[in-house]
Amino acid sequence: MEPDSIEFPEITPPDDHARSDAIALHDKLVKPAGSLGRLEELGVWIAACQGQSPPRPFTRPRVIVFAGDHGIAAKGVSAYPAEVTGQLLGTMLTGGAAINVLAAAAGASVRVVDMAVDTEAPATRSIGEFKVRRGSGSIDVEDALSADEVKKAVRAGIAIADAEVDGGADLLIPGDLGIGNSTPASVLVAALTGSEPVAVVGRGSGIDDDAWMRKAAAVRDALRRARAVLADPIALLRTTAGADIAAMAGFLAQAAVRRTPVVLDGLVACAAALVAEDLAPGARRWWVAGQRTAEPAHALALEHLDLGPLLELDVRLGEGTGAVTALPLLMMAARVLAETATHEQAGVSGPVIPATAT
Repeated sequence: MEPDSIEFPEITPPDDHARSDAIALHDKLVKPAGSLGRLEELGVWIAACQGQSPPRPFTRPRVIVFAGDHGIAAKGVSAYPAEVTGQLLGTMLTGGAAINVLAAAAGASVRVVDMAVDTEAPATRSIGEFKVRRGSGSIDVEDALSADEVKKAVRAGIAIADAEVDGGADLLIPGDLGIGNSTPASVLVAALTGSEPVAVVGRGSGIDDDAWMRKAAAVRDALRRARAVLADPIALLRTTAGADIAAMAGFLAQAAVRRTPVVLDGLVACAAALVAEDLAPGARRWWVAGQRTAEPAHALALEHLDLGPLLELDVRLGEGTGAVTALPLLMMAARVLAETATHEQAGVSGPVIPATAT
């Protein structure tokens, strides 16, 4: 019988000795110290996550797309009808979605998990091992999930993270798929950052002014319900999130438990990350922000997590696309430390004036 509560062990931070060694190594390479800017910071973070300097090149980056429908979509908060989730899921499974193309270009593989898509189509059976339900409650008037469903979803995310790390994944990217999912994500961000609805409601899938007003009203009503359970992360997921976002929160927390670096994508992933940080304090040290979108709630979430984005390309599709677009930067950052010659190796003189901190 499963335990009633969900608890994560204390998070071990990335290794300080490897971090210091990586900083020292950067100073020995044939380039002025700090001249590669954030690429250097990124390489140091990778070394700390791996516990060694120079870091190993990534060999098995994995995108895990958490798919689910949301009852709030029926309130007209998206530019697309709810059935598009299932249709896009089919496209993703045949390799034709944007995330498939971008991941292949960046050297990552894609796994899709149906947590709560509102369909029982045959194409989804092979990815439905962890499926909790079809859709979710309309969060403006009811809970997204039951008490049992939210725990099942979070535990699914934990199990998926464990399976991926045990299978050799050395870098994880959580992706999202679900019409209307920016609405519960915006509610989570508003609740956890103390923001008002007008500060978090964006254009999502490209909604017009009327849909924006409907979305703002939905966020306002759902936020009232979310604030009543703000002290309990699992209750907050139950009230507000849906099975896909709840699973993603468990996945992100467990990735940190397993000392595996993560690249975050857009609003939905960062909303799940806010909850994961509450579930497992310190987990955020194992994450890097792949990008920042134009969604106001996304910027608020990144600020709350104290994560600066690697890219700002206005990639707002979801699916993990913005994060996987940043993946080559991580590859480069690791390889700079591992493969660039030192001054001694190259026979190149170092600076005559010591570098000064800026």
